[in-house]
Amino acid sequence: MSTRSGEAGTDPARRGRFVALEGPDGAGKTTQVAAVASALGALVTREPGDTALGAQLRRLLLESRGEAAPGRRAEALMMAADRAQHVESVIEPALAAGRHVVTDRFTGSSVAYQGYGRGLDPLEVLALSHFATAGLEPDLIVLLDVPVAVTARRLGEVRDRIEAAGDGFHERVRTGFLAQADVDPERWVVIDGTAAADAVAAAVLDAVRSRLGVPS
Repeated sequence: MSTRSGEAGTDPARRGRFVALEGPDGAGKTTQVAAVASALGALVTREPGDTALGAQLRRLLLESRGEAAPGRRAEALMMAADRAQHVESVIEPALAAGRHVVTDRFTGSSVAYQGYGRGLDPLEVLALSHFATAGLEPDLIVLLDVPVAVTARRLGEVRDRIEAAGDGFHERVRTGFLAQADVDPERWVVIDGTAAADAVAAAVLDAVRSRLGVPS
């Protein structure tokens, strides 16, 4: 069950279920988020950028170049700020009202990108995200795994600041995702993102059914 500190008085049985789709760039998360959310009648959301504040942070995070680009610690803090606003104004109200939520990226992305990718301490990045979310964690995290060569092919030539960080960066990001899944198999499930979209969708929905007991 997704958890959040300070929720005394909330009936856990009436809360919605919280599913996060994670994975490297080009893994097909956006397509699969829409598919699983449609099957569950869930709210679709994403990080960064699904709030008014988040939209401004997304532009700074992905479009800034040169001296205007955030350093690696500033990047981690900006991602955490986006997540804090996202949880407070979008995710938590929906869950508390009994609605399921499916998000394109959550804490796992910060650990993979700003931790493993940028070379920050993954545990410090995780602690920062826990502060931002006030302890909220997904009930299920689905990792769509694709090799770096697939990421490069699917991204093409036009890339945002983070997508353009290079193959070495994206290899470390993939390692970070797989490491998180390896240490928390109760919460994470890994699905081959190189398969056909329909096959991936079926695998994701099967994971939701088997792990959460949610009809699809």
